[in-house]
Amino acid sequence: MTKKKLNVGMVGYGFMGRTHSNAFRKVSNFFDNEHVPVLKAICGRNEANTRGFADKWGYESIETDWKKLIERKDIDVIDICTPNDSHMEIAIAAAQAGKMIMCEKPLARDAAEGEKMVAAVEGAKVLNTVWYNYRRIPAVSMAKQLIDEGRLGKIFHYRANFLQDWTISADLPQGGAGLWRLDAAAAGSGVTGDLLAHCIDTAIWLNGSIKNVTGMTETFVKERKHTLTGKVEKVGIDDACSFLARFQNGSLGLFESTRYARGHKALYTFEINGENASIKWDLHDLHRLEWYDYRDEGKLRGWKSIHITDSDQPYMKNWWVPGLQIGYEHSFVHQVADFLANVAGNKSTSPTFREALETTRVCDSVLASAKSGSWMDVAK
Repeated sequence: MTKKKLNVGMVGYGFMGRTHSNAFRKVSNFFDNEHVPVLKAICGRNEANTRGFADKWGYESIETDWKKLIERKDIDVIDICTPNDSHMEIAIAAAQAGKMIMCEKPLARDAAEGEKMVAAVEGAKVLNTVWYNYRRIPAVSMAKQLIDEGRLGKIFHYRANFLQDWTISADLPQGGAGLWRLDAAAAGSGVTGDLLAHCIDTAIWLNGSIKNVTGMTETFVKERKHTLTGKVEKVGIDDACSFLARFQNGSLGLFESTRYARGHKALYTFEINGENASIKWDLHDLHRLEWYDYRDEGKLRGWKSIHITDSDQPYMKNWWVPGLQIGYEHSFVHQVADFLANVAGNKSTSPTFREALETTRVCDSVLASAKSGSWMDVAK
């Protein structure tokens, strides 16, 4: 079968630019799709750095203005890997140009921006997706299968956390290329939109929509020097956030995220408790799914550790032999593989912009609740 080329134009070359580039390069070695991605152009503001990235990852050309990248007739899909404050403008322009769009999470700084992005892609009828990659870790996809098969029964509890410790030092500045996540103007929020957004997206995917929330946030370091201005300025993002939630299916949710948990670099876990069974997953041991089934024979009842490497488990038939595991980077490869498969069917890949907007609306409600001190309904 003759493969069709899908020319990729990526905007941004930071950490996510690396993960996405790696995925585009590897996907066709392991997944057999009608389309093959071509790294056509990389766009960044610094010409020398952009050229260096292009040479390292194999991009055919560079641009220093994303508007010129979008205008190019040889670009099929725009991949947005920029800070959150530029997602809306780039995505709307790409949609108007008829380009397919892959956008890093969160979709936008807030739901108001996200709604404009959804309107743009749906109005232009362009294929779209948002890179909530943790859905596509095989153990998490396996959890989805078990839940959809009804093996847990009625679900009572969903709890998740995402803990880091990299911003504890008060000497750490805010803003700029490396630290834009600490600048509210660029990021929109702190751990809520950055880390909890992952937890929320996974929770909605596994357990359905969230009805209402009550939350609290804290900014432990109130002022930091801004990298761009050189001045000490107020910190506008949340360093920590915890919230309670009620899901539409009646289950209760408990979510926590912080960048002030000393000893944790990227601890993401979730546990789901149902009437028949429970599931646990830990990013630090991402190829394992912990499973407890009350229906097992009493004397053998207990937690089981399922090693997700067999060919009948999600995505694994495309990799190695059973028993040999994969890792973080492969979740991005899986997203590209699914995107390519859906391009052949002319449909968008979940989570779409509209689906990702639901996560952004939950984030908005959590932040609003933290300010008001009351329960907030999640907007529909």
